[in-house]
Amino acid sequence: MKSWKWMQVLALSLIAVLFVTACGKSGDTSESGESGGSGEGSAVTITLLNSKGEIQSQLEEAAKAFKEDNPDITMQIIPVPAGQSPFEKASALYASGNPATITMLDTGDVEKFKDRILDLSGEKWMADAVDRSTSLTTFDGKNYAFPLAIEGYGFIYNKAVVDQAVGSAFDPATINTTAALEELFKKIEASGKAPLIISPMDWSLGAHYLPLAYAGQSADTEAATQFVNDLKAGKVDLTGNAVFNGLLDTFDLMAKYNIDKASPLSGTYERGPEVLGKGEVGIWFQGNWAWPQISGFDTASGQYGFLPVPVSNNADDFGNTQISSAVSKRLVLDKEKNTAEQQAAAKKFLEWMVYSDKGQDFLVNKANIIPAFKNITLEAKDPLAKSISDYIAKGKTQDSMSTLPADHWAKVGASMQKYLAGAADRAGLIKEIQEYWKSVK
Repeated sequence: MKSWKWMQVLALSLIAVLFVTACGKSGDTSESGESGGSGEGSAVTITLLNSKGEIQSQLEEAAKAFKEDNPDITMQIIPVPAGQSPFEKASALYASGNPATITMLDTGDVEKFKDRILDLSGEKWMADAVDRSTSLTTFDGKNYAFPLAIEGYGFIYNKAVVDQAVGSAFDPATINTTAALEELFKKIEASGKAPLIISPMDWSLGAHYLPLAYAGQSADTEAATQFVNDLKAGKVDLTGNAVFNGLLDTFDLMAKYNIDKASPLSGTYERGPEVLGKGEVGIWFQGNWAWPQISGFDTASGQYGFLPVPVSNNADDFGNTQISSAVSKRLVLDKEKNTAEQQAAAKKFLEWMVYSDKGQDFLVNKANIIPAFKNITLEAKDPLAKSISDYIAKGKTQDSMSTLPADHWAKVGASMQKYLAGAADRAGLIKEIQEYWKSVK
């Protein structure tokens, strides 16, 4: 009996404690969690799904710097697993009912999520975005994405190797035809170095190299888009297309002078920056995102730059003096599962990157990103970003094809690998590419 009364007293005491605690918490929204305001005296946690693996650690540092300026906002960085596309990972998170607050997508994926993400048309940074940087993510007059990074690609050259090969200070403007490119390859080879390395990954061949044939059809981006639509409709015969065949002529030349020509599919991405940085090869077809890896092997005192990929022997032809560049990564904000407070915190982070000193330092100096905003005047220290910025300033760019189907690089990249390895001739490659486009829904 005593024990029963003791238990009753204990239960009543616990109820009283819980009641007092609950009263004390009423009106208090300062505990961390997935909800709560981002205003004064409240805390909120947001997440960012990162599909740009090479800046994972930089983003984690940016999250800390952002919290220093916004103590009530905690941002967690979630990496997209290697080998998984951002579209697949983002779709899986939505399927599980737990989408990130901020998701980093490729340009072509934004439209697929437009009913689940916020309209960002009214944000302050829209007025400072560079020309055409939001056009591909604008639907029915509303922009749904923040343009994070301008990236570009082409032939990266090691200036120390090339200077030695040509016997003087190398002028990149001299390489404006396929014939001039071969002459350079011959000079590098004669100097005792390998002319170039081809990284044979399907994404490099299918998402970067081959799309030059689409974008190079015209300086008018709408005409280039129409060309892709005509491919899809089966109205294009690539056999007689001058730009496509010119690009493959250049590819044949690359294969001939490739350091790995004896086993062209054996190369890895990691091998490229090593042999270029060490000066074992003069040229590597890749993009400015590779600078952190190249810098780890640099023997040229940071002297690197880009050459366009020529498509003909007429220097005046479009593409021969232009670098491919575009906004490659976009940030979108979930509106389905994240609270209004989380959405406000995410918007604050976007503004922080564009307008705060720490945010700009993260983009330009820490992450080696070429920003898509006119108000950011920090100069890139990274030589590849500098080179692309120089081409942009001179108006010497062609828009990268940012809205190709999600499976394009894998399927057409596999066809390009067969061609590189000599397992398919040009007629076979053309057939596979045209059949791919007819299968696209």
